[in-house]
Amino acid sequence: MTDYVGGGREMRPGTVSLVGAGPGDPELLTVKARRLLEEADAVLYDSLVSEAIRELPPASVERIDVGKRGDGERTTQAAINGLMVRRAAAGDDLVRLKSGDPCVFGRGGEEAEHLAAAGIPVEVVPGITSAIAGPELIGVPATHRDHASSLTVVTGHDDPTKTEGALDWDALAGSVTAGGTLVILMGVGRLPDNMGALRAGGVDPETPVAVVERASRPDEFAVTGTVETITDRAREVGIDPPAVTVVGDVVSVRDRVADALRAAGTARPPGGADDPAVPTE
Repeated sequence: MTDYVGGGREMRPGTVSLVGAGPGDPELLTVKARRLLEEADAVLYDSLVSEAIRELPPASVERIDVGKRGDGERTTQAAINGLMVRRAAAGDDLVRLKSGDPCVFGRGGEEAEHLAAAGIPVEVVPGITSAIAGPELIGVPATHRDHASSLTVVTGHDDPTKTEGALDWDALAGSVTAGGTLVILMGVGRLPDNMGALRAGGVDPETPVAVVERASRPDEFAVTGTVETITDRAREVGIDPPAVTVVGDVVSVRDRVADALRAAGTARPPGGADDPAVPTE
């Protein structure tokens, strides 16, 4: 561990904890995440972290918004890295709070590398990723013995029409066709392109699809359809980011468990095939 010198004395750096906040419901935080939020000197949080979780730290804990937003207002990654190193070098224990899991499209791995290179102690506290939580909370399991034995999680930001895109949409289509589950994060804006790429790759247009907005939060909203119809259905009911899209036969499980989830108070209408605003096929 690096020793820093300040004010004529050696000062050991604080620890940066890369913490997953889960999908938004404070009750889905890990016990360790909750403790670190209460003990930190400062919390650096992303824009997708729910307000309910941002309000958990006591008044003695400094809260710093370092979110990146789609409207052009953003804190650069370089600025975030620099702030973490400076504050930790000064002896502060920091929580870098990220929606979902810090290392599932959350740049947790990059930040851990940067902190390690600067001699800053770092730990990772896993969180529940929305890739799993979003579908499951509305009754869509990630895998199922009768429907899916594989799970693929991708980012939906990439343009699938690019000839040199980072994702192989033909391979993703093949996985769905073979019976796998495909989860697309952050892909609402490219939903038409993504569904078109799956159809072009040979996915049956009648393959079930669900889109879950703001999973686990009081205003959770979901809509179901097929690869052919989901774009229109999502547009009809006004799905907005943050949302998770899940494609595959496992989506059909929702029809058989939705009433039971609502009876338990864990599923929140409206939305989905049971919503009158979205006609059932």
